[in-house]
Amino acid sequence: MEQQSRWQARKNKRKRHWLLTGVVFAVFIVGVYLAMQWYIATRDISALQKPLPAPTIIYDQNGRVASKIASSKMEEVPIERIPNHFLEAVVATEDRRFYQHHGIDYYGMLRALFRDIKAGGWTEGGSTITQQLAKNVFLTNEKTLWRKWQEWFIAKKIERTYSKQQILEMYVNRVYFGEGAWGVQSAAKTYFGKDVSKLTVSEAALLAGLIKAPSALSPASHYGKAIARRNVVLQLMKEQGYIDEQTFLHAKNEKIVIQKEKKPDPYKGKYPYYVDQLIEEAIARYHVTQSEVLSGGLHIYTELNPRMQEALETVYQNDALFPQGTDDQLVQSGAVLLDPKTGGIKALIGGRGEHVFRGFNRATQLQRQPGSTMKPLAVYTPALEQGYHIFDELKDEPVEFNGYRPENYDHTYRGSVTMYEAVIDSLNVPAVWLLDQIGLEKGIDALQRFGIPLDEKDHYLGVALGGMRQGVSPLQMAEAYSVFPNDGVRTDAHIITKIVDKNGNEIAKWKPHDVRVTSKEVAQKITFMLEGVVKEGTGKRARIPGRALAGKTGSTQVPVDGVNGVKDQWMVGYTPQLVGAVWLGYDHTDKRHYLQTTSSQTVAVIFREIMEKALEGTPAQSFAYPALKKEQKQWQQWHKQKKEEEKQKKEEKRKHEHGPKEKREKEKRRHHWHDKHEKKQKEKGKGHKHDNDEEDD
Repeated sequence: MEQQSRWQARKNKRKRHWLLTGVVFAVFIVGVYLAMQWYIATRDISALQKPLPAPTIIYDQNGRVASKIASSKMEEVPIERIPNHFLEAVVATEDRRFYQHHGIDYYGMLRALFRDIKAGGWTEGGSTITQQLAKNVFLTNEKTLWRKWQEWFIAKKIERTYSKQQILEMYVNRVYFGEGAWGVQSAAKTYFGKDVSKLTVSEAALLAGLIKAPSALSPASHYGKAIARRNVVLQLMKEQGYIDEQTFLHAKNEKIVIQKEKKPDPYKGKYPYYVDQLIEEAIARYHVTQSEVLSGGLHIYTELNPRMQEALETVYQNDALFPQGTDDQLVQSGAVLLDPKTGGIKALIGGRGEHVFRGFNRATQLQRQPGSTMKPLAVYTPALEQGYHIFDELKDEPVEFNGYRPENYDHTYRGSVTMYEAVIDSLNVPAVWLLDQIGLEKGIDALQRFGIPLDEKDHYLGVALGGMRQGVSPLQMAEAYSVFPNDGVRTDAHIITKIVDKNGNEIAKWKPHDVRVTSKEVAQKITFMLEGVVKEGTGKRARIPGRALAGKTGSTQVPVDGVNGVKDQWMVGYTPQLVGAVWLGYDHTDKRHYLQTTSSQTVAVIFREIMEKALEGTPAQSFAYPALKKEQKQWQQWHKQKKEEEKQKKEEKRKHEHGPKEKREKEKRRHHWHDKHEKKQKEKGKGHKHDNDEEDD
């Protein structure tokens, strides 16, 4: 009995031991399970929420694609644009139980393990699409147990966070297909030159087959292997019920045409300087980040005129038009073409030579003194507003204003000239004298209305000739001059008309802002004089046959003692439809780097080439001066008088130069005849004397 009792006690002890062990094990299992659930829940998969880098599409003034900005080779597309037969091919090949498992396919793992044992090596991995997504986004390719555990945990978190459709969409947009193609859209374009939505069943099967070994199966270099792999994928699709026998045979017999030479995107990288300014405007005016512009999949609509932009770029590629630079520096330039009615920037170029992404843009970021192109803005517009007239007389003689002594470019003086003459011949002294007469503050006020940025130190009479502490850009000058063909109204210059995000939401839109700068009549008077500059003044080399053009040249001197040369050359002008501004010079001016020609010789010719090419095919328009009937009559009278004076001067010059010469020639002819006659008479006399002698004898 006692022995039975001891046996029972031992039995109960063992039972308690096993029970305790079971409880501990159960607690351990529950603890491990809870720990795993906690670990899964704490995995950070927020990177999947971030949109993939997508190119920004730039549209021209007609809504056509003009250029693209892309910082990545990935191009994300929504699953709605991807054909079902491609998605089915991927599932059939990569994860046949994708819609049944929860991220980890344990049955698939056992099946893969069995096949690996049978094959005597690692031939099949058993990873699901979700696991591959986890590895592609979050992990490396190292084959370690820890990496596999991490993949397992992240895959479980992905399955709990996203739907199967979302997972599949993320996967096909991130997987590598070889030849530098990330994502199915890039792959479709790389291998077939088409959008993913246009893929045939055969092409879809071929792309799905590449995922296993993109380089080894690339149809661009291993066509036979790629076709064999495609046939395997088609067979799997048929076995799993995605396609029928007829579709299978048709797809298998379809000849795949591969784009052997990768064609670069014809829009990527086009119009680089224009795009640079677009990015600057998007950031500064609409507060879009650079990252969003470069990879946010935005759709940006612009004022770009591709024909004008290409014309501008063609001119800047013609080195023969530009002065020859030194070994270490190119003669640089920047130009802008602007619609005066809308303020839309139609074309823009910021330099010569190699372009640097978001580098220095001389069309928009330059700050240089504008020389005589400032005169119509700072002097003649406010003077006309104050009651001066085009043919009023202005003083042109040596003057001094508190130590400031302006001089004309040719260092001569004419006593007095009309305003029209002062403008077309770009005379300095009359401009400064006139600004002094109307009051400096009137000129400063006018410049502010024109949108010209001024420093306090610019408030002096030298501003009449473009004397500024900082300076201006071609864009600022083009915007200022747009006032004249736009009847006295300035509209803010701009590139962007609207920005639409990748989901089709409009996030920014251009709102016009007009400023009345001067009256319509004054604008016409300035245009009348500036048209004279091109017809018969310093801008004659900018003339375009059959097209009305108004403009003003300008230049600045080299600020180096002992150097007689030009630092900056300008030409700003316009037709009724288009305003252009061109700057020419060295980035760094010194005693070795400066221009030795005048603006009328060089930049006016460049300006003509730009405007002529940009307006090719555009009907010519004339400037209308309905309010200037009196001025037109005065011009005709002045011109008639000018011709008479020139004729008289030529006659006086001819008399002065040719009069004495004619007298000398006459004398010479007379003496020449007299000498000849005398000689003849002597010879005749000799004969007579002989005869007479004979007679006397």
